[in-house]
Amino acid sequence: MAISQERSKRKVGGSRYVALRKKKSYELGRDPTHTKLGSEKKKTIRKMAGGRKEVILTADTINLLDPKTKKSSKIKIDKVLENPANRHFVRRNILTKGTVIETSKGKAKITSRPGQEGAVNAVLI
Repeated sequence: MAISQERSKRKVGGSRYVALRKKKSYELGRDPTHTKLGSEKKKTIRKMAGGRKEVILTADTINLLDPKTKKSSKIKIDKVLENPANRHFVRRNILTKGTVIETSKGKAKITSRPGQEGAVNAVLI
């Protein structure tokens, strides 16, 4: 069955809407990407109007910004420390926005959305 982002079939009170229709292609969604820690793999997805989106399936390096020196560098990720999206994502090594990771320069927080964008950006904490 297709994943849909349409309005619920039921009202707040629990009764059903009268006029229901079939799913439209512009309301379709997709499963979350769940970017994992590992050697880098990317995938290109077709968006609406024929546009392309590059999503990261697995990543092992990040673009790390040091806020004190205002310099960025490409650094390897050592491990995932905590994830505010889901506490079980830590043991599964899933990278999302807000995830705190360990690097050779110290702890860093991911600021980009790896499952939506083509890069993993982070800031030193």
